[in-house]
Amino acid sequence: MILDEIILYAYIFSLSILLFFGSYGFIMIYYHEKYKKKMHRAKDDLPLETVTVQLPIYNEMYVVDRLINAVCSMDYPKDKLEIQVLDDSTDETVEVVAKLVEEKRKEGFDIKHIRRESREGFKAGALKEGLKTAKGKFIAIFDADFIPKKDFLKNTLRYFYDDKVGMVQTRWEHLNEDYSLLTRIQALALDGHFVIEQTVRNKAGFFINFNGTGGVWRKDCIEDAGNWEGDTLTEDLDLSYRAQLKGWKFIYLRDFTTPAELPAEMNAFKAQQFRWTKGAVETAKKILPLVWKSDIPLRLKLHSTFHLTNNIVFPFILLAGILNVPLIFIKNAGPYWSFFNIMAIFVIAFIGSFLFYMFAQKDVYSDWRKRIVLFPLFMAGSMGLALNNTRAVMEGLLNRKSEFVRTPKFKVVTKNDNPIKNKYFKSTRVQASTYVELILAVYCLIGVVASIYFMEIAALPFQLMFFTGFAGVSLMSLRQAYIKKRQLNDGL
Repeated sequence: MILDEIILYAYIFSLSILLFFGSYGFIMIYYHEKYKKKMHRAKDDLPLETVTVQLPIYNEMYVVDRLINAVCSMDYPKDKLEIQVLDDSTDETVEVVAKLVEEKRKEGFDIKHIRRESREGFKAGALKEGLKTAKGKFIAIFDADFIPKKDFLKNTLRYFYDDKVGMVQTRWEHLNEDYSLLTRIQALALDGHFVIEQTVRNKAGFFINFNGTGGVWRKDCIEDAGNWEGDTLTEDLDLSYRAQLKGWKFIYLRDFTTPAELPAEMNAFKAQQFRWTKGAVETAKKILPLVWKSDIPLRLKLHSTFHLTNNIVFPFILLAGILNVPLIFIKNAGPYWSFFNIMAIFVIAFIGSFLFYMFAQKDVYSDWRKRIVLFPLFMAGSMGLALNNTRAVMEGLLNRKSEFVRTPKFKVVTKNDNPIKNKYFKSTRVQASTYVELILAVYCLIGVVASIYFMEIAALPFQLMFFTGFAGVSLMSLRQAYIKKRQLNDGL
């Protein structure tokens, strides 16, 4: 009986945390409706200033030519454009870039191939190194998997009408959204952030973050905020908060997009999520003391705290998934009906999340009904990533430093593209956590069977989502290792 009560109270505590953060969806929808007519000012007659475009790359041989060609195709005077290819590569990318840079120089572009002796500071270190010699008053940044539009600079620079505007961020567009079920679910998740979160925070006067790419900084803003620092894995979030705490204004453009390629393979996606989650926790530990010591209004402090700590949900998602199974048996064997009647309130978190993502789809897509059908699979995927992201949270909390692991780029855009022969599709080693995810899938299947046996219809959807999530994440991870091993055996 004591063990049953411990499980019940631990489960209720976990669900309370999830309810708290899940209710955030209702807050976002409230502000979305309140500020939806608010528009940012812009001026079309601003003088053309020199812009430095920074392209931080690391082993990007398949996509770097696409990136450089896109930047050189932007509609902006050559004499006002400087391009820095910040190349920390250790493979054939170096030769590819060197050749392409030489060709572009002959075409009249002010383009530089900048190499460092070490990857110290990773992406932050590369950006900081380039800033030392950057000529531009403004700094545009693009990762290797992005393709800026021709009118990118003209559409972003017009918002620097005020000397206190320090950064303008554009919305990410998904080049390969329709490539697979995995990319469609990623697109749904990112749209929630880019269509609702960023828009609402910006219009409501809360702090937003530079998303690492697809944006333009005022050089003075970067320097005034203390420059790029490599002590977290999310250098973009870190600098964003330091800049806004110094009084700089940020502008987010929901209706101007910059196309990008989504990770088309599960292990690449997991590595990206691990880096983002761990980096956010590291940044929260670093920045939250500064937030609460500052003289900004209390509403900004509270929202910033919520923003910087929301990744803490993953350990509680994992705990809820583990406790879900014994609870089925406890409910049908013990006198705890009052507890389970109260638990119905936690469905509110699910509803809040659903409305949040539904509004995100409805705002920008005419076929939003077809897209939002994927929401249960998105939720299942979030549950399936709980172990991966819980590891990231714990490492961040325990100050365990790790390398900035790049997300491999496969140049996979259409369904006809195949990443298998790509040299970055290389892992034949399966991480131990993948086997744990597979074990969790089997464990959650017990919960599914038990829910059916005891006719716990209300619990069945959540048991199914946990099972589907862990099974999908683990099996897709294993599939990559199997395909690569078969490829090596065939001598490809």
